[in-house]
Amino acid sequence: MARTDPLPSPGRLEVVATPIGNLGDLSSRAREVLAAADLIAAEDTRRTGQLLNAIGVRAPLVSLHDYNEEARLEPLLQQLLAGKVIALVSDAGTPLLSDPGFGLVRAAAAAGIEVRAVPGASAITAALSIAGLATDRFAFEGFLPSRAGERRALLARLAAEPRTLVFFEAPHRIAATLADLAGSFGNQRAAVVTRELTKMHESVYRGTLQQLSVMAREDADFARGEITVVVAGAAPERTAGADSALLTRALQLLLQELPPARAAAIAAQLAGATRSDAYELALKLRRGPVAD
Repeated sequence: MARTDPLPSPGRLEVVATPIGNLGDLSSRAREVLAAADLIAAEDTRRTGQLLNAIGVRAPLVSLHDYNEEARLEPLLQQLLAGKVIALVSDAGTPLLSDPGFGLVRAAAAAGIEVRAVPGASAITAALSIAGLATDRFAFEGFLPSRAGERRALLARLAAEPRTLVFFEAPHRIAATLADLAGSFGNQRAAVVTRELTKMHESVYRGTLQQLSVMAREDADFARGEITVVVAGAAPERTAGADSALLTRALQLLLQELPPARAAAIAAQLAGATRSDAYELALKLRRGPVAD
């Protein structure tokens, strides 16, 4: 009987969080995983190389970023299927949170490869933990569009969002972004801007969007380093006295000429309802008749 060699056991993909600034935040488990990995897929091999040198780890590196992830997927997947252990890291913080790696994680999971999380630092949760704003419900919006028109359009859609909002922003755009936030959300909305979290020059700015916008224009240090913005959610709109019959009729008429969001905004004002309730009803009306 012919001898059959055993099939190689599937490898493993380790998604490893790295420090966002302070090297002391790298967990002992993360060190062990990086040291034991057959290969480390890094957003920037130079930055990850510096981290590995600092912790005394030597391991093969391959770049995996937004511009080459699609081309890298198949070769990396084949190595995982051959039994290799690959550690996925970004430049700082937790991979996939506004960083590359989603395609590899999805492909590995679909192929039956074990995917493990090695949790650690994240600028999102770090900023939320010290902001002093509600954290029971929040939404992470990543980087806002760099074009002013697109940025303002997105902020207009988020203006009534009741959850706390978290954004990343580039230093050279922070003043313009805060001005646009104040314009869309109102000058008095509470917010916090964190800069260089866990690093030597960590700074936390608190106030209203108007106050923060002024600080950004007057303080040269404001526009330096890694920036995370946390903005309080919109206060609940008053719904007492809303005329549901009027809301439904107004939406039925407006939807014949306008998109749901615009129709909902107008109908909400006419009927004394919230925009969110009006928009939800508008979508239902678009799908079919609503029972009385």
